[in-house]
Amino acid sequence: MAGISMSAQENLDLIPALLAPYKMASFSLSHRIVLAPMSRLRSYNFVAQPHAVLYYSQRTTQGGFLIGEASGVSATAQGYPNTPGVWTKEQVEAWKPVVDAVHKKGGIFFCQLWHAGRASDNCFQPDGQPPISCTDKPIRAKTHIDGVTEASFPAPRKLTTREITRVVDDFRKAARNAMEAGFDGVEIHGANGYLIDQFLKDQVNDRTDEYGGSLENRCRFPLQIVEAVADEIGADRVGIRLSPFADYNDCADSNPEALGLYMARSLNKYGVLYCHMIEPRMITQFDSRKTEDGLLRMRKAFEGTFIVAGGYGRKDGNEVVGSGGADLVAFGRLFLANPDLPRRFELNAALNEYDRNTFYTHDPVVGYTDYPFLETDN
Repeated sequence: MAGISMSAQENLDLIPALLAPYKMASFSLSHRIVLAPMSRLRSYNFVAQPHAVLYYSQRTTQGGFLIGEASGVSATAQGYPNTPGVWTKEQVEAWKPVVDAVHKKGGIFFCQLWHAGRASDNCFQPDGQPPISCTDKPIRAKTHIDGVTEASFPAPRKLTTREITRVVDDFRKAARNAMEAGFDGVEIHGANGYLIDQFLKDQVNDRTDEYGGSLENRCRFPLQIVEAVADEIGADRVGIRLSPFADYNDCADSNPEALGLYMARSLNKYGVLYCHMIEPRMITQFDSRKTEDGLLRMRKAFEGTFIVAGGYGRKDGNEVVGSGGADLVAFGRLFLANPDLPRRFELNAALNEYDRNTFYTHDPVVGYTDYPFLETDN
């Protein structure tokens, strides 16, 4: 009988789901463990630094998929200090050696395109202007997205319809720049209460024009970005991250399941590579809760690769892939603290503990590239 021999099939069945290979369109992945996009605040003056070469290459495996940290698409996009950008020639050139290092180790590397919107401050804006958004309502939360760091957000300026068109173009140009830097594709950051999410959520978006009100109108701007980016670099190199159930940065929706389903179905029209969704259990960026809500209906509605993220470990990561709940699982904190996470999962080895105190420091080594590998790999 042609095909895989019984002994080979038995060995294949013994492979944990997270370690099984996966074909993501033209990309051949050797496992299902994805490096999640994580802001690390070590890109001084909004330019990726040489120490990022080591950070990303440490976390690269042959056939592994990495999503880079949020990178601003324009001078108005930044919301935190020392986050990278991809809108200037200098920024593009700075990313090249980082991307090259990942490629030399056989990794697939996507750039996450980001605009903070109202989750910013005048000090990060050109000429000290107010940050931009779909609304002029400020974020009421007294802490940043981590739920710990104190914050006081200024009132944003509501974008005009003409300005919205320009922001769409900023994403398109940033996608082109990311490809020039050598990235294999881009992920549009439509989650976590940043600009795109602000348009999506009815508790923030109070517009009365074609970009507000109905679900279709609130999704118009995000989908225009998807279309523009897909047209620029090819839909098979475009993903998007969404968090319909989350309330990060004071950004909630009254019917998150309807929102998630509408976006999942709408994305099919553009043929994008993947949809990356944050689990509804993540009440803050770092703490989970029990909930009856889930992503399965969205997973079934979307026709491309489906990635889930949000507090996963080895056991439940294997379970969600094994049960068909996702194709890939993105790991943040665990991958941050364990640069050899796929190897540790393979061996079921002990994991390094992460140190929250060093997540967002600006040190080029501490809490960044100093987490140890397994001794067997030294």
